[in-house]
Amino acid sequence: MESKLTNPAPLPHDVGIGLKPDHYDNLLQHSSESNKVIYSPAWVELHPQNYIGPHGIWGGGPSHNWLAAIAEIYPLSFHSVALSLGSPDGVDREELRRLKQICARYSPASVSDHLSFSGNAHDRFADLLPIPYTAEMLTHFAAQVDIVQHELGRKILIENPSRYLAFTHDEMDETTFMDILCQLSGCGMILDINNVDVSCKNLGLSAYEYLGQINPEHVGEIHLAGHFVEHHDSGPLLIDDHGRAPNDDCWDLFSYYLSKSPPCPILIEWDNNIPQYDILMDEVKKARRIIEQAVNKQQAGQNG
Repeated sequence: MESKLTNPAPLPHDVGIGLKPDHYDNLLQHSSESNKVIYSPAWVELHPQNYIGPHGIWGGGPSHNWLAAIAEIYPLSFHSVALSLGSPDGVDREELRRLKQICARYSPASVSDHLSFSGNAHDRFADLLPIPYTAEMLTHFAAQVDIVQHELGRKILIENPSRYLAFTHDEMDETTFMDILCQLSGCGMILDINNVDVSCKNLGLSAYEYLGQINPEHVGEIHLAGHFVEHHDSGPLLIDDHGRAPNDDCWDLFSYYLSKSPPCPILIEWDNNIPQYDILMDEVKKARRIIEQAVNKQQAGQNG
């Protein structure tokens, strides 16, 4: 089932941000080559469903006018939230048709979705729901990824989820599931460091052991985000809300992973409580400093 499909020109191995209307002006104002390294991300990610109507992409309008202007300057990453690859009924074919349409219009450098499902043939949920890590689900999920990659004519990435529970009938851990999925389908992985932190703390696992089990050859992007903590009688529950900056634990895990892995595109995700552009760029600069430190240490080790 392994796919031989490839992407268009890849995303740069630098830091990107999620595209929000709040920052359209900033991105265009700071896009000159003299300002770009200091004041701009290297690329932008968006949820394509935000630019798609019920019957396909909108013909124009302000959102597409902005997106077209930004796409002239920044490489795009389409991070889908609606294919529902883990659904027992299979991938949502109508969502796939619309995704193919908008990909044809904007030629994004990367296309991705999630290790999850969002409903079945009768019910849809506005959430990314967990799947069991079984051999049966692995075969099913890989087949759905293969359908998407064949339809789009390109390799896609799948993101590890935030988990709030584990299934009693899980047959393997998440890293094993992801590794075999990438081998079977030829897809890549988005390694969401915040999701690793959230899942491992919620389930009583070691985030460092998780990262140590990841095959870096499969990782096409790394995502960094924030979460909040709910306090219950049974203990704390971490909620992945993308509503604040990455915390110290997330940055530490990021540094640890980079210490043993090659660089790749990095994303700062901030989808709720949208900050001012300068605050977001502070996080971009922080990520760039950590990347530079990791590269310097690796080079020093090679020279030593």
